[in-house]
Amino acid sequence: MQLGMIGLGRMGGNIVRRLMRHGHTSVVYDANPDSVAQLAQEGATPSHDLASLVAQLQAPRAVWVMLPAGEITASTIQMLSTLLEPGDILIDGGNSNFQDDVRHAQMLKAKGIRYLDVGTSGGVWGLDRGYCMMIGGDATAAQHLDPIFKTLAPGVGTIPKTPGREGKVSTAEEGYLYTGPAGSGHFVKMIHNGIEYGLMQAYAEGMDVLKGVGQDSIPADRRYQLDLADITELWRRGSIVSSWLLDLTAISLAEDPELKAYSGHVQDSGEGRWTINAAIEEAVPVPVLSAALFARFRSRQISTFADKMLSAMRKQFGGHQEPGKH
Repeated sequence: MQLGMIGLGRMGGNIVRRLMRHGHTSVVYDANPDSVAQLAQEGATPSHDLASLVAQLQAPRAVWVMLPAGEITASTIQMLSTLLEPGDILIDGGNSNFQDDVRHAQMLKAKGIRYLDVGTSGGVWGLDRGYCMMIGGDATAAQHLDPIFKTLAPGVGTIPKTPGREGKVSTAEEGYLYTGPAGSGHFVKMIHNGIEYGLMQAYAEGMDVLKGVGQDSIPADRRYQLDLADITELWRRGSIVSSWLLDLTAISLAEDPELKAYSGHVQDSGEGRWTINAAIEEAVPVPVLSAALFARFRSRQISTFADKMLSAMRKQFGGHQEPGKH
């Protein structure tokens, strides 16, 4: 199939590469012409603006917007609404607020343009591992683009089937899922990222306690100099706390045991805040998720080893850089 991609950053460019590896074709655009030129060398069709991109797509067109949440995404969708035609499909694959999706879907529906919000997880590893996708919006559009989603998803792989799901037919086992009406995909991704904050905070605090037991203030007979890289490697193998986040923690500690490359200034990209807002609206208590968000705020005032661990994990899975780092 053919897909237009707008935004060729850490994830957009690799989504295009994964599709081309499996025989799909892509027309690409980015404000940075060097990014466009690089993907053109790899086989994508370049475009110099949004109109050029749309003109090179075959109807029904499918255009994926992979830009930072907020004004740049909203203005791009607005511009595309004047260029696309009835029956075309517009995808927001970034980390937009689900409430923006509801507005965009209504605006585009009036013009006959089908809208999908695709919460996409996979970070800088997605090219090889695949992307977990949570898909909301027009059901016919999701069905039409199923070959695209199937290619991008990790696939069943070697993960054992979950007991109790025998006979259930779902694409969830392949790593992508249609979740319902507009906004539902990004809502599920938002909660996913809120949970991610809590998991990361738990690992980071645990590493901080393991490191702290070696300090002079601890009585000598129970003062331990623990190898955190070895401990995380150990826990990866058979432990109940094993996970991909733990894998990335182990990688970070193997590369830099003292995390000297990190200041511990931990940013948040919005989804954690939106998760807390949703919990407040629903009157659902989320003490772990809210504490994890507030810990990130605190890290910008005074940092701990745990904060450095959080920064290291963010770099591993998403390529996120601390302010001032290059």
